[in-house]
Amino acid sequence: MVLAHGGRFNKGSWEKQAQTLAAAGFRVLAIDFRGYGQSRGPGDSAPMSAPLHLDVLAAVRYLRKTGAKTVAVVGASMGGGAAGDASILSEPGTIGRLVFLGSAPNDPAEKLKAASLFIVARNDANADGLRLPGIRAQYEKAPQPKELIILDGSAHAQFLFQTDQGEKVMREILRFLSAK
Repeated sequence: MVLAHGGRFNKGSWEKQAQTLAAAGFRVLAIDFRGYGQSRGPGDSAPMSAPLHLDVLAAVRYLRKTGAKTVAVVGASMGGGAAGDASILSEPGTIGRLVFLGSAPNDPAEKLKAASLFIVARNDANADGLRLPGIRAQYEKAPQPKELIILDGSAHAQFLFQTDQGEKVMREILRFLSAK
């Protein structure tokens, strides 16, 4: 499993979730996108416009090369967009499952090649307004199998884990990733 952080975070921000996922039997790799933590690469001075999907695909390739039969990606905000785009731009089966936290792919969701779980807080907003309408529109276009979970509150992406719904978010992720 690859954990792809949001723009205000880095790979270390996944520590608690990585421990929970590992305890549930998953092999977990949290990544720093280029320009975050110690990670460097083309576009690292402007990561929001860098090809971050390539960072996700590199992590997926690494896990496959070291024995993973299937790989899931949990992406938060910016990391969710990168994870979705990685699915869209890769061969079918490269990524088995996707979890979007407060996010959706940047590219057209109808081209996703993985089962997808979208989790968003009803009142999650940025300067452009509520995120839910855009996420719901991408969810509607995404192929089956897919799920949308709308939570109460306004927490965005990884900040969901810091709310009273953090345990529920993790339970839903584990349920989705463990489903046959």
